[in-house]
Amino acid sequence: MGLGTPPNISPEIRKRAYITIIRRNWHLLPYEQMMTLLQMTEEELAFTLREDDFLYIKLGSMKPKCAPLTYVAPDEATLKAEKSIAASVKRAFPNGPAKMTEPLFQFVTDLSEPIADNTKRPASRFSPRFCSSYFALFGDPLLEEDIDPYPDGYLARLASSGVDSIWMHVVLYQLAEFPWDTSMSSQYKKRLVRLNALVERARDHGIGIYLYMNEPRAMPNAFFTDRENLKGVTIGDHSTLCTSVPEVREYITSSVETICNAVPNLKGFFTITASENPTNCWSHNRGAECPRCSITGPAKSIAGVNAAIQEGIQRTNNETELIAWDWGWRDDWALDAIAQLPEGVSLMSVSEWSISIERGGVNTTIGEYSISTIGPGPRATKHWKAARARGLKTIAKIQAGNTWEIAAVPYIPAVANVAQHAANLRDAQLDGIMLGWSLGGYPSSNLQVVAEMSAIQDDDQALSPDEAMLHVAQERYGINHAEAVVEAWKACSVALSEFPFHGSVVYRAPLQVGPANLLWNTNTNYASTMVGIPYDDFRGWRGIYPENVFIGQFEKMAKGFGEAHSALRDAIKDEMTPALQGELDVIETVAIHYQSIAQQSRFIQLREQLKQNENPGQAQLLIDNLEDLIEAERELALRLHAIQIRDSRIGYESSNHYFYVPMDLAEKVLNCDALLREWVSKF
Repeated sequence: MGLGTPPNISPEIRKRAYITIIRRNWHLLPYEQMMTLLQMTEEELAFTLREDDFLYIKLGSMKPKCAPLTYVAPDEATLKAEKSIAASVKRAFPNGPAKMTEPLFQFVTDLSEPIADNTKRPASRFSPRFCSSYFALFGDPLLEEDIDPYPDGYLARLASSGVDSIWMHVVLYQLAEFPWDTSMSSQYKKRLVRLNALVERARDHGIGIYLYMNEPRAMPNAFFTDRENLKGVTIGDHSTLCTSVPEVREYITSSVETICNAVPNLKGFFTITASENPTNCWSHNRGAECPRCSITGPAKSIAGVNAAIQEGIQRTNNETELIAWDWGWRDDWALDAIAQLPEGVSLMSVSEWSISIERGGVNTTIGEYSISTIGPGPRATKHWKAARARGLKTIAKIQAGNTWEIAAVPYIPAVANVAQHAANLRDAQLDGIMLGWSLGGYPSSNLQVVAEMSAIQDDDQALSPDEAMLHVAQERYGINHAEAVVEAWKACSVALSEFPFHGSVVYRAPLQVGPANLLWNTNTNYASTMVGIPYDDFRGWRGIYPENVFIGQFEKMAKGFGEAHSALRDAIKDEMTPALQGELDVIETVAIHYQSIAQQSRFIQLREQLKQNENPGQAQLLIDNLEDLIEAERELALRLHAIQIRDSRIGYESSNHYFYVPMDLAEKVLNCDALLREWVSKF
């Protein structure tokens, strides 16, 4: 079919791309063949689907029934179809669809290369300034012998970008002995040794390490058969370990003590106590179902989990810190929880939450990560004020690099928004900043501009956002092109400020796949999934936004990013460098994704109108418009394919791996060709 020889998948690539492999084959293979393809056992695949950052939910919380894939010798009709596909592939990709200038994951090698870290950053008003790894695996990184989540070259680049700490996700019973079933803690000592080595290596670069705690993890219901005294709230096939039980609190405390003794220079912990995995009985707002925690109440329960961790730290006399994140804390008890936090804990709050916005005439509030909206907002401000009244330090949680507004690029080049947000937090006298959740750890201009905004200059004068951006652009792209780069960042920031923000939009629209999402001539009837598979669920994509408003906002953003790309490209002229080409690739990718979302939405809108239309004249107009949209989608897929084959960063995010690969974009081209040939032409 002209697709070339399938590539050999190395063990490292299989480890780094297993989520991509699962997602691409979710509708093709049954579980048994999926396990063969991934070289996983049934238990390993089940664990991956459940524990790997909500992967099963991202896949739709259901597995399509698939017959085993078997080889059948092609008949005459199949051979004819193969030749037709091969001809289409040859026309679209003369060099072959799989031929790449830069292989997938080349960025790992590039970022791991040693550099001379001679850049001395001035002291900062913000500490910590911490982010996660751009390419760490979510599974069990402390046992991975051949995959380093934080190689020295990458640590040096983060330090050069102004980062002073990093964070990683851990499971408590994997770092300390689980008292009720020690088999669950096998190799915990090995993990601690490797964690300590990583902490010491990071310190050589001036970087500390925080551990993310979402504890204590719920256990299978069978676990409580002989341990009813530990059982809290039942959630499906698991139940919580009730933190109102002294034994459970002591498990948390002694486990943290074990970690701190084994890793004395650990920078700190931060907690999520009212979201993510089921943990304490109030973690999913169901504590009223527990006879103990219904009396304790949410505020005291949440504060109690943090107190148990803080006690474990204090038993060791280490300087390890604890940050309590108010993610998921409800307004009716959050202030009470802050009032009950132990002394010495820092409070972290998402800066941009609860800001009122208007996009396309639709009013809403921010309730998720956003670079399109500049904080801080009223919720965080209120919580920080309450924490300061108790003498607690305050941390702002922002997304400096990227967000789910688009995570398929290493960073969103709306640097002016990031710089202004950092300026506002500096003026609000925050103590530190979390620079990003699982996304946004690329050592980008975005991270560096936050460091510039918080730097203490020799004359004690703070930089303006424009001054900080110019400093960063000069250092990264040279004096000759710095001003043009800053103008592009400003244009991207203005464009992103049109983002039609809503939870359904950021989680369910095709933001991460762009033109890799296929077009369908009939409704698939599948619901879009959380940053997973968008299908053709236009109703789910747009959330509270009317159809044409949603489409119009993405057209505005695509136009703005496209104009920023053109202006920067024209300013560079024939003085292109790899760094400038990379910046252009990122800007163009955002423009392509957003334009594709508008086009896909319009396609579905017109497809449904055509289905209901009874006017021949109107039908022909709809058909002509559909044909134009299919051609336009085909062109976007070709453009994005050309970018991804030379820039391995495009399409990747650490908790989802590659959202698409070049062959997916080639499939989209064939998809468009087939619609033009077998659907549109039949009317």
